[in-house]
Amino acid sequence: MERHLAVEKLVTRVSDEGLERKYYRFRRARWYGGIVTADCVGCGLLCRFCWVSDYALCRPATAGAFYTAESVAEEMRQIARESGLRQLRLSGGEPTLGKEHLLRLLELLEDKGYSFILETNGIPLAYDEDYAPQLSKRSFVHVRVSLKGCSENEFAMLTGAKPEGFILQLKALEKLVENGVSCHPSVMASFSTWDNLQALAERLAEISPELAENLEVEELILYPHVKEKIAKHGLRYHTGYHPDKVPTE
Repeated sequence: MERHLAVEKLVTRVSDEGLERKYYRFRRARWYGGIVTADCVGCGLLCRFCWVSDYALCRPATAGAFYTAESVAEEMRQIARESGLRQLRLSGGEPTLGKEHLLRLLELLEDKGYSFILETNGIPLAYDEDYAPQLSKRSFVHVRVSLKGCSENEFAMLTGAKPEGFILQLKALEKLVENGVSCHPSVMASFSTWDNLQALAERLAEISPELAENLEVEELILYPHVKEKIAKHGLRYHTGYHPDKVPTE
């Protein structure tokens, strides 16, 4: 969490129009059957399999550009109009950095006929007791909490962060469920055994049976820079796909 807060200082700034946030691109993406995506700069984790470019991930002070919530909303609406899509998403780095910015963005996009997917590692949601209650006010929002492995040991191996960070990821899901926020967990399982995956499902079921039932299994997409990262760290994976041969979700 210390790194999340440090990175947040680099990717947000206060202007006369409110809290601005850094983004590095806006795009139409194939996931979820087609979705408009705004990719944020900056994350408190440095996952050793992350698909985000090293520049956007490791240089938050210089990567991307600052946007107001109003300008992000307009960028996303414009792509939605051009593509005919009604699903919107924040992804890339960690979108929950800059809470005031995110909540303002959701306010601007509410009641416009969109569904909104917030992709997060969950750690800021566990740290900030008020975050999940605030998200619960926006019924068009669904939160996808991306778990980094199936256990504390896998979390540490894949992120280089302290093992107890995995508990914060689970705590985020617990808070979202308690506050009635639509959500589901995903897990990077390419480095996990079947037994570890089953053990994770059992831990999720203790929070809510629906979390275990809706667990999304995420697998590596072997972009060239991802292959370089995992080789550098000596990670061995069980499953992975060439970027041109990723199965339909």
